[in-house]
Amino acid sequence: MSPMCMYSVTAKDGKPNNWHYTHYTSRAVGQTGLIITEASAVTPEGRISYQDMGIWSDEHIPGLQHLVQLVHEQGAHIGIQLAHAGRKAMLDEAPLAPSAIAFEGMKTPEALSKESITKLVQAFQQAARRARAAGMDVIEIHAAHGYLINEFLSPLSNTRTDEYGGNADNRYRFLGEVIDAVRKEWDGPLFCRISANEYTEGGTDMATFIHYAQRMKEQGVDLIDCSSGGVVPATINAYPGYQVPAADAIRKEAGIATGAVGLITTGTQAEEILSNGRADLVFIARALLRDPYWPRTAAAELAVPIAPPEQYLRGWK
Repeated sequence: MSPMCMYSVTAKDGKPNNWHYTHYTSRAVGQTGLIITEASAVTPEGRISYQDMGIWSDEHIPGLQHLVQLVHEQGAHIGIQLAHAGRKAMLDEAPLAPSAIAFEGMKTPEALSKESITKLVQAFQQAARRARAAGMDVIEIHAAHGYLINEFLSPLSNTRTDEYGGNADNRYRFLGEVIDAVRKEWDGPLFCRISANEYTEGGTDMATFIHYAQRMKEQGVDLIDCSSGGVVPATINAYPGYQVPAADAIRKEAGIATGAVGLITTGTQAEEILSNGRADLVFIARALLRDPYWPRTAAAELAVPIAPPEQYLRGWK
């Protein structure tokens, strides 16, 4: 299950509540193998909204531990996406970004100082420690969709002239430091979600994304989750499987496992991607919102039996 914001935190404290426990556990009952929770902010100002989950405090650990326990009890694995919204934060405070360039229609952010960048790297490291303490099975670093790390990676949003901007390797520096910091606390599977197509002239090209993927592999990232878009407003021709070519190219050229996501809705479609070696893992998103038992639906389509929860045996076929 792909991470999807639920905007359902009610106390503005970043802690999961009964909605989250029900939502994620339902997909575990439905036989989803790995559930990635929604973007969880590593600092309070890193939320997209006040309704987002967070992992900026040790006070978040007990609620996340309970969520992990519920999902594990149903035989599924669970991961968490560590995130910072950057200039796309919709809070009362001024947003933060690599450069003081506003996303269209939003507040102009404050450009991060080197000291603030160091503190943010440390925030990702502490978030990884909390994820480990909560018992998570996977960590995914959110470097996509125009949020903070993506803003550093893209020349469309990063016009810095110091060691964090000016060329592709410098723009990668922040993500590289985050990966190294997370790896100090986390020895489990590490994913990174990227926006592998910015759909805008002057944005990061595929050759650079392949170079970035090679660097991530060297640093211990296990899988690149290949999404696209979001760094600037753009027209996207979103046809079924439209992001799969990026996963395919990065997998082959960088020699790293990739995940495919984006309008993948049927078992046949997912099976084609995997069987043809276009990706190593398929992330299902909105199809799992519509059908918490999508794995059963896909298995029936492919005529492959999967074991039901014992309680549902009488109605599974």
